[in-house]
Amino acid sequence: MSLVSPDIDPRSADLRQRLTSPDAGVRRVALLDFADVEDEALLPALVTVLRGDPDPALRAEAARALAGWGDGEVVEALADALADEAEVREAAAQSLAELKDAEAGARLVPRVGHADGFVSAAALRALKELRVPAAAAPATAALAHVDPAVRREAVGVLGWLKHAAALPALARLAIGDEDAEVRRAAAGALGLAAAGDAPSVLPALCAALRDPAWQVREEAATTLGKLGQIAIGHGGDADAINAVNAGGTANAPGAANDVNGAIDAGEANWGNEGSRATEPAVALRQAMTDAYWQVRLRAARSLGRLRDRAALPVLIEALAHRAGNLRKEAAIALGEIGDPRALPALEAADADPDPEVRKAARLARQRLS
Repeated sequence: MSLVSPDIDPRSADLRQRLTSPDAGVRRVALLDFADVEDEALLPALVTVLRGDPDPALRAEAARALAGWGDGEVVEALADALADEAEVREAAAQSLAELKDAEAGARLVPRVGHADGFVSAAALRALKELRVPAAAAPATAALAHVDPAVRREAVGVLGWLKHAAALPALARLAIGDEDAEVRRAAAGALGLAAAGDAPSVLPALCAALRDPAWQVREEAATTLGKLGQIAIGHGGDADAINAVNAGGTANAPGAANDVNGAIDAGEANWGNEGSRATEPAVALRQAMTDAYWQVRLRAARSLGRLRDRAALPVLIEALAHRAGNLRKEAAIALGEIGDPRALPALEAADADPDPEVRKAARLARQRLS
């Protein structure tokens, strides 16, 4: 879209004139007034302020005023402003993150490879929810960037794109990146995997359940619940699921190097139906002893989704945990598993001090009856 200005009404004409005033205070008020006018014909004047006003505070205000506008020249001006002073670049990055036009957002793809990590991360953040296919290749390359903020945003882009070719690289980041936020984001992005991708995903997620950062363990527990269902046949019937889960003992994931070996080789034991189904459930049961109740909560939720009858003891034990949210999630999971052996514990939960727990236990009993 061109920024050629058509005729504008008197109020807009006045505002445009004030944007060129030699008085910085007048220009500032004019920028603030733009929010009330929102006349597209004024965009060239705002771009001029963003690109050339001597006051960085006013350039930052212009960047904020341009948020949400998908005009190509606006996007280019905001992208250029990512190399400006700190206040301006932060405002420009925030405005680009609010971009909704994928066609205009495609202009940001070349910025992903910028030498400045801030520019690269801001471009990736803006591209994430726009799902621009052309962003897949530069985002994959950015997974090796020295700046963790760039790697984290690249993971987000690939996750939103559901770019399956990046799964092995994401699995490595989930267990080996030095930055906990990158590992957490990668563990979540692995949820895009399909059934055939389990060999490159499940070992890394099971290993991530032993990550030093509890936020990573929490994310891995969530993703394992999603992918465990896929591995055992897209959420098949409970008897079939539990027959697989009960069949044999799973090999515990090894150190990061061992898991990387499994990712590279696609080892046979992870291609086996029984092993693929058992490993997530075993790892999630072990996670029910995590020091952080937030991790246990996600593990309980996932065990319910897997309908893992072998998890009954740890879920029943969780009904007595001090955290009400975990007790509630354990009750819900027991209802999803559907094993009548959980009935006495669910009946005892009628005395729970938390009404949400009592309600969850009551609904779980109804599912078992």
